[in-house]
Amino acid sequence: MLDAFERIIIAEGERAATLDATAKAAGVSKGGLLYHFGSRHALIAGLIERLHRLVDADVDLIHSAQDGPISYFVRSSVDLESALDHSFVATVRLAQGGDRQAAEAIGAVRSRWLVEIGRHVDDPSLALAITLIGDGLYYHSALRAEVDLGADEASDDIGRPEMDALVALLERIAGESPVE
Repeated sequence: MLDAFERIIIAEGERAATLDATAKAAGVSKGGLLYHFGSRHALIAGLIERLHRLVDADVDLIHSAQDGPISYFVRSSVDLESALDHSFVATVRLAQGGDRQAAEAIGAVRSRWLVEIGRHVDDPSLALAITLIGDGLYYHSALRAEVDLGADEASDDIGRPEMDALVALLERIAGESPVE
């Protein structure tokens, strides 16, 4: 049911994600939907809870990534097919539609990533820069995916060599950053 709700929000917008549309997309009766989620607000709360669980798992990966936290965070910022991405996009669209709970959740998620990157980078300004670079990479990838630019227009794509160079630069700066 949450998957259906999420898909509708992403594909058609938050206003289209009604209880009726969600039940139909999930293949359940409206009564069945209401049994599990008593209101649209409960569906939103469920989606936000899912987002936080996925971010918890992402934070675990930041800390345990074989290639290091900076590399993992920056490289995963362009993953537009993950469950985390889908929940993030749906929550952002809810926030854009004026849902305060969703807006607060997005703020909390971004703060959480900043704190976690800050645990691996001595300079708070560098931790902020890394998270903002992750945001920029994410939004760049998302925009390019939505617009679906062809190969002739893809000259500003971020390929593996550019990503490797960016990660190396950030890791070098992090290694050189002074401890306050």
